[in-house]
Amino acid sequence: MLCLGSATLYSCKKYLDVTPENVGTIDYAFRNRNEAENYLFTCYNTLQGMSNVLNDPGFTTSAEIVYPNDLSERPINDIGFQLIRGTVQNVSSPALNVWDGGYFQAIRRCNIMLENIDKPIDLSEGEKAQWIAETKFLKAYYHFSLAKMYGPIPIYRVNQPVTAPIEEIRVKRQPVDSVFDYAVQLLDEAIPNLPTQIGNIQQELGRVTRLIALSVKAEILATQASPLFNGNPDYARFKNKDGQALFSQTADPAKWQRAAAACKAAIDEAAGLNMKLYTFIPPANLPAVNDSIRKVLTIQNAVTEKWDLNAELIWALNPTFGYQSYCIPRLTTKAVENSTAAAGSFTVPMFTTDLFYSDNGVPINEDKVWDYAHRFELRTGDNANRYYVKSGYTTIKNNFSREPRYYANIGFDGGVWFGNGVTDQNNPLYIEAKGPDSKAGPKDRVRINMLAIWPKKLVSYQTVFNEGVQQNAYRLPRMRLADLYLLYAECLNEASGPGPEVYQYIDLVRQRAGLKGVVESWAQYSFAPAKPTTKDGLREIIHRERRIELCFEAKAGWDLRRWKEMLTVLATPIQGWSIFQKTSENFYSLQTLFIPAMTVRDYFWPLSDGALSNNPNLVQTLYW
Repeated sequence: MLCLGSATLYSCKKYLDVTPENVGTIDYAFRNRNEAENYLFTCYNTLQGMSNVLNDPGFTTSAEIVYPNDLSERPINDIGFQLIRGTVQNVSSPALNVWDGGYFQAIRRCNIMLENIDKPIDLSEGEKAQWIAETKFLKAYYHFSLAKMYGPIPIYRVNQPVTAPIEEIRVKRQPVDSVFDYAVQLLDEAIPNLPTQIGNIQQELGRVTRLIALSVKAEILATQASPLFNGNPDYARFKNKDGQALFSQTADPAKWQRAAAACKAAIDEAAGLNMKLYTFIPPANLPAVNDSIRKVLTIQNAVTEKWDLNAELIWALNPTFGYQSYCIPRLTTKAVENSTAAAGSFTVPMFTTDLFYSDNGVPINEDKVWDYAHRFELRTGDNANRYYVKSGYTTIKNNFSREPRYYANIGFDGGVWFGNGVTDQNNPLYIEAKGPDSKAGPKDRVRINMLAIWPKKLVSYQTVFNEGVQQNAYRLPRMRLADLYLLYAECLNEASGPGPEVYQYIDLVRQRAGLKGVVESWAQYSFAPAKPTTKDGLREIIHRERRIELCFEAKAGWDLRRWKEMLTVLATPIQGWSIFQKTSENFYSLQTLFIPAMTVRDYFWPLSDGALSNNPNLVQTLYW
């Protein structure tokens, strides 16, 4: 009891500390304000666990980053990365299974919180209203997270008593629209009583605010309006055992209007808080940087900046992103000598790099003046490009004349790397990746990047991997303003087609990246100058803008699903460079690592055999 009491007192001082499961009784857990708050933090526990990107299909199944499965030593749990190979998912033991236990247990905790919130005698009415709102948000988010993975799911409005008849406990799946509507209902109930801002940033950052809830509501409604859920003929046969249809077969355009309104409400809330797109301002200890490097750091730091210093960050989760060592190449001789410094093994396929525009702000294969046909020819870095490509280093034309987001996101052979302890803009570090003798080249079966391309954006410029390690920790954004702007543009275009407001919010993101407006760029440089003026053309542009701007941020895996574009994108071979070759001519020969093997069944997760056995009223996910 003394230990438990000490832990309870200490928990208020830690970032969303939680109580171990199954400790004490319900009455004890709600005997006073402090104990009840500790139980509230336990309701947050599953949410914080979502911050591990290895368990997030949005990160591992987009193929923005791949991790090889043929290494003799794999120090991380890589099953999420292997899903796109089509070999690990099954019904006996589903990969990344959150149905059996996980998220439904979290919903049960939320219900317990709501059922017992009146018990603490020293809880003020204001705090009580806020805690109820936080709990309803969490309950909504857990239902939404399950629906993204499994489609139709049971809805747990209240916990059933243990004495309930067995048929009441054996609930069935509910139609996807019912699930989304219930999640939105919970958010609407929660939003009025959530705080506008977190007052005590040191102790409570991460607790839900009104803006977070408004942004999640927009995300839920946009997901509900998207083709995967809104009139999807692929799931016409997905029904409960009593014949109840679980997917509507008629697309409802009004869903996009609801989603657009929700996006605008969140944007207005952010504006009221003086939030804006992040711009890098050099700290006092950093020498002056030129415009080229400043643009790169602006794009990188929109993700890696500390939460309290980032005016764009709406929501992130604890703990911090734990895989910078997998995203950084070895840049120095000392890093090579330190066998534990950086594995650098998260690798980026060529088709991900191809997403990024030319410096004219249009796709490289659409640009009238960019030499797409000869992009793999050798070219040596020169003085004009020295802030992006090492001067005098032989690379390929593909790495020249690209938009700033390319240089902020992609680490490539010959690419400049500002940071890792070197902030001299005139003599920065750069990547040497040709062959095993190069610094970033393959060293063993752990320190190897199978395509010689790195996800640079996920490494803070202040992080250092040399003979020692100094990581500048950050929390990967769950939602930031650029995401919300592009989501609003998407919803507006789907609801009513191209228009000034659609262009406005796309262009805000593009301008921060140093590009001209979408209409101007296509009119001036693209082979398809009218593309942004049509609904279909602008849809394609917006989807690409999201994939570029939010690259590596655990968004694309979900976006590609809701757009029903996953199978098309993942039909592309995973290719990169011939990493064991030492000469430029041989190194820059495309190799295929593997070809993804995804089918329509992979849009949703299967239920385990055990789940179906325990509850005969459940139906298996269609196609499994």
